[in-house]
Amino acid sequence: MTTTTTSPRRAMVLAAGMGTRMRPLTDTMPKPLVQVNGRALLDHVLDRLAAEGVEKTVVNVHHFADQIIAHVADRHQPQIVISDERGLLLDTGGGVVKALPELGDAPFYHLNADTIWIDGVKRNLARLAETFDPAEMDALLLLAPIAGSVGYDGRGDFNMAPDGRLKARPERELAPFVYAGAAIFSPALFAGAPEGKFSLTALFARAAEAKRLFGLRLEGLWIHVGTPQSIGAAEGAIKSSIQ
Repeated sequence: MTTTTTSPRRAMVLAAGMGTRMRPLTDTMPKPLVQVNGRALLDHVLDRLAAEGVEKTVVNVHHFADQIIAHVADRHQPQIVISDERGLLLDTGGGVVKALPELGDAPFYHLNADTIWIDGVKRNLARLAETFDPAEMDALLLLAPIAGSVGYDGRGDFNMAPDGRLKARPERELAPFVYAGAAIFSPALFAGAPEGKFSLTALFARAAEAKRLFGLRLEGLWIHVGTPQSIGAAEGAIKSSIQ
């Protein structure tokens, strides 16, 4: 398998969600601006992208959009381009399609604004870039094992074959891996994608059927920050990692 020789220079961060499970905090602010360990969730993500040399990042906005726009106004690394979805929330797939003209023709990073993890020996975004092979892959997802992750109590998202190919968890079953909210996508993933609002899961299913959906196991510790009560556990895990 050949791999990319350079890390993606563009990225998209999904920051438009309503954050309903994070209420009451999200009654007055967007979830990406909720602070964990003294920094907004969005800044944790943008700092990781800056560390990888990403030059331009599209951030989509909807819920309390003005707060996010003001928050990133002074950030220059990476350069921030706002994709405004205040008129219509486009969901995870439609949001990327709207932003594709800014993302260009090369593979790009794709991160959820509320994803947070503690890296192992090597940075996980760098590992994604080293592993991604556009000849074989339309998408490479960073996956966290549900066993040992902090704050996650779901049923998992994917089963992963030894070669990294993914299959979605069958309904009413358990799967060992959860999508950690970070990936590299090829623009080819969005070929023939519908207009308007739709979920990325439809494109993941299509890529999996074509055997072009791959996963990479996260090294380190993934932290799911889904509710106000989970913030303390996340901060405890971060502080323990730096002691």
